[in-house]
Amino acid sequence: MDLAQRRELARRALDGYDSGPDATTRALADAHAKIGDAAALILVEGLSDQIALETAAAGRGRDLEAERVVVVPIGGAHAIGRYLTELGPLTARVRLAGLCDVREEEIFRRALVAAGIGAPTSRADLAGLGFHVCVDDLEGELIRAVGAAGVEALFDSQGDLGSFQTLQGQPAWRGQEPERQMWRFLRAGSRRNLRYARLLTEAAMSRDALPRPLAAVLDGIA
Repeated sequence: MDLAQRRELARRALDGYDSGPDATTRALADAHAKIGDAAALILVEGLSDQIALETAAAGRGRDLEAERVVVVPIGGAHAIGRYLTELGPLTARVRLAGLCDVREEEIFRRALVAAGIGAPTSRADLAGLGFHVCVDDLEGELIRAVGAAGVEALFDSQGDLGSFQTLQGQPAWRGQEPERQMWRFLRAGSRRNLRYARLLTEAAMSRDALPRPLAAVLDGIA
């Protein structure tokens, strides 16, 4: 596959989304413009989470815009407290949901308590408030859902298999579990991470294996 073909595949995978250093900032500004008319807000850490959720919703035949559901990439878990404070009384008017990585679970829990939205003391309590946890993160959930062989086939289809195999041969990653190598490959570049948020979500849905946190968030705001 030549470079032009790879670039076209990358463009298609990111169709409808910005990429680059300030992509999350622009996505957050776009979400803010819709909040005033929202019936539900899904608070996520970043743009890859937004892409995965919106891809999953579309795959289920749902139109989040028509439902007035806004997915808000807050720009990192540590922003959740500030963001809930900024929403203020709006949190009582709209349905709230969210998605975070397991290492950020406590940050989300404390922020919800501080904002008076609930008093969660466990992961089950968080789920009861509409907030669900990815283990260890979104990429890990998607890799497990698709399976190592499926992920490798997807890399091949996008012209990325050679680059992945180069990473596998690096001393720091040689001999590690394929799933861990795949995780590192996805995280090696923000644009790659965004592309595969959509591609892996589509692949998981084609296997009827949408990761539980993604499915639970969407079910909660149905």
